[in-house]
Amino acid sequence: MKLGLSMWSFVQPWKRGFEVWEFIHQAKQYGVDGVELLDFFYRNQSDWKPETEKIQTALHETGLACGVFSVANMFGDPSKRAEQVAVIHKGVDQAVVFGANVVRVFSGHGADSIEALIEESVNGLAEACAYAHANNVKLALENHGLQIGRGSQVAEIIERVRQKTGTDTLGSNPDTGNFLLCGDTSSQGTQAVAKYACMCHFKDFEPAPEGASGHVYEAADGTKFRGTAIGEGSADLKGAIHALKTAGFSGWVNIEYEAEEDPFTGVPRSVTAARALLAD
Repeated sequence: MKLGLSMWSFVQPWKRGFEVWEFIHQAKQYGVDGVELLDFFYRNQSDWKPETEKIQTALHETGLACGVFSVANMFGDPSKRAEQVAVIHKGVDQAVVFGANVVRVFSGHGADSIEALIEESVNGLAEACAYAHANNVKLALENHGLQIGRGSQVAEIIERVRQKTGTDTLGSNPDTGNFLLCGDTSSQGTQAVAKYACMCHFKDFEPAPEGASGHVYEAADGTKFRGTAIGEGSADLKGAIHALKTAGFSGWVNIEYEAEEDPFTGVPRSVTAARALLAD
């Protein structure tokens, strides 16, 4: 497996002016194998080219790979399907520019029922797969959101899309933290989708203390969690890695740090802990 670092780990510094190319140089100092970049972080969303050129320079200077490019599509409303498919297409184009062969995608939320949401997600992702397949890019579906974020639901969507498209273009991105918000353990959720895995988001959560301030995630059952450095929370990360190894996964495990602690101190500990877990 290859250890990467998601730019999302530095979303708060980015809001204060920290740029993607600076993040890439910072990631190099931590000794990771590559980075995960996201559509979210282009300050000029109408023209990515100037920032793309600076990012390419930073990747060249550091020798780091961009293993994954992530987009934030959201299916659920059939009338908006075309624009959401276009979001994925743009992500595929950018992945090709950076030499990445995986694009992280979402399913959706907001439909009238779980069944309708799964159906619309299947239809939208199937449409997006045709373009990704033509460009030799895999789409990695993340367990994101509370409505259809369980491992069994993600597996159902992937199987249905594969049947609909006749390809294995759609795979999974097991997010070890997000499973906790939907009633799965990190290992249970990962095991359910491990055979489809194209990448993994390595994230740790802990139950939030009563009255906790800062960013708190509320699970589907009302339980509240907050992010921690890797290995310092309650996610069964060892079990998740075991599930991936058992399935023969050898791709990118990207740290996605979401703790309140400054990433400039929390991420280095996360990298050290993640290396140990991958080597165990």
